[in-house]
Amino acid sequence: MSNQSAKEAVYNQSPPYCGYNLAESDQLLLSLGDTYGGADSQRGALLKFGAQCGGADALVLGRLANTNRPELRTHDPYGRRLDLVEYHPSYHALMRRSFEAGLHCAFVEAKGRPGKPVFVERAQLYYVMTQVEAGHLCPVTMTNAAGFALSKQPDIAGPWLEKIGRRKYDQRFRAASGKDGVSIGMGMTERQGGTDLRQIVTSAALASDGHYRLTGHKWFMSAPMSDAFLVLATLQEGPSCFLVPRVLDDGAVNRLNFQRLKDKLGNWSNASSEVEFDEALGYLIGHPGKGIGTILNMVTPTRVDCVLGSSGLMRGAVARAVHHVRHRSVFGHHLIDQPIMQRVLADMALDVAAATALALRLAHAQDGLTRGDEASAEYLRVVTPAAKYWVCKVAATVINEAMESLGGNGYVEDFDLARFYREAPVNSIWEGSGSVMALDMLRVLSKETQSFINVLGEFQQGLGSAGRVSVEVLQAAARSCVDDPGGARILTEQLAITAAGDALKKVAPPAIADAFIETRLAGQWRSSYGMLDGRYNAKEILDWLYRVA
Repeated sequence: MSNQSAKEAVYNQSPPYCGYNLAESDQLLLSLGDTYGGADSQRGALLKFGAQCGGADALVLGRLANTNRPELRTHDPYGRRLDLVEYHPSYHALMRRSFEAGLHCAFVEAKGRPGKPVFVERAQLYYVMTQVEAGHLCPVTMTNAAGFALSKQPDIAGPWLEKIGRRKYDQRFRAASGKDGVSIGMGMTERQGGTDLRQIVTSAALASDGHYRLTGHKWFMSAPMSDAFLVLATLQEGPSCFLVPRVLDDGAVNRLNFQRLKDKLGNWSNASSEVEFDEALGYLIGHPGKGIGTILNMVTPTRVDCVLGSSGLMRGAVARAVHHVRHRSVFGHHLIDQPIMQRVLADMALDVAAATALALRLAHAQDGLTRGDEASAEYLRVVTPAAKYWVCKVAATVINEAMESLGGNGYVEDFDLARFYREAPVNSIWEGSGSVMALDMLRVLSKETQSFINVLGEFQQGLGSAGRVSVEVLQAAARSCVDDPGGARILTEQLAITAAGDALKKVAPPAIADAFIETRLAGQWRSSYGMLDGRYNAKEILDWLYRVA
């Protein structure tokens, strides 16, 4: 070997992470599809999508969409307002794949496929795509969730829902009437209010042409190149919901003047903006003064996607860590054969598995909701805020530990984990931060007491021998919150972990489900991973959850 060749030789490094079928290598995901009613044809579609998402080309698209961030062009060279946001072609390619897979239109498709597990099927695909690139899924989520709100105004919603259901991504900047498909964004929060939407000052007034005109400012408006936005503005009756098109039917650009794009910690592929409405045209959705209630129809599906997205990010991070340690040798052994590494990764894998099972259980409840099943409605009302609280918070911890498994490589931008780590906090903050979720749990206790009791009954039955004690712990935490609302986070996290254990027990081998239940529901304080003891076979846990297909 020449001196030059010796200098360039690379050894004891893992090969690039690609070539995995992100569905076939995930036995838990396949089991979840079987449990919740996916047909053979859907498994075939899932495996095909998993192979596509695990390919080198897809993973490169994810990297490029984040290294080439969106750029705002407020004016053309002649001084005319443009208010365009330009994205790298990789972003459009990812959007096209997600739209073709139907990740944006489950609400529409569920209407045409009564009794079918549309939301579970979508959840599996969404979970897989998150492991490629999560930022572009923000407008995907909003478009899907918008269907729930638009349905409150059928005369306005019809053409929009029809185009959402076409599974076509059309990036052209033109009126929706001339496009093959559309996407929907949101503009809710203002600088003085944040989560408190009652404090909005953006106003709407009925103009002489019979349409409403909006004036004001939004501190956060996501996906500013969407074809329309659901926006809150005040009428005399109170906060009201409006559909605000991006381009009007006559080709004129609606008067949405973008001020700047937010310089975010992560979520770089997706643009978030500040915007001024200068008498922008909007269509009233729902009843005047009932806008917050209309928007609340979007909250649950959006929060479920936060749980799905965080679960997928964790899966993608731990999968990369497992890939690395299966190829890297240290002190004469592969890292995967080192007992301490096995226990760290297996401990992480248990949280990922439980979060995934819980996310798909929520999607199953969404399917039940479309059939009018009250038990599914109760499950969503009770469990969604708790699931979002725990899953979205634990994601950052899991991804950080996965970064450590790669050492210095985990910390540099050449690999995916730094991007995943930056991405993790957005789901914890978006659609209600941790304390907001805890407050929602308090509202459930006060207004949905019987639903809370019914869901605890499901846990007690599903958890087997651990059920009675687990439910007693939750009951005690709930009673404590009556006198001490500041303890709501304790109840919220405990409920989430209990729900996750129940969901995992339905689909995973006993060795995996029991390991999670016995180590998490005991209530012991945990600040890091690697705490499994010798009772649990760490290698078998990893081999089942992260098989090499």
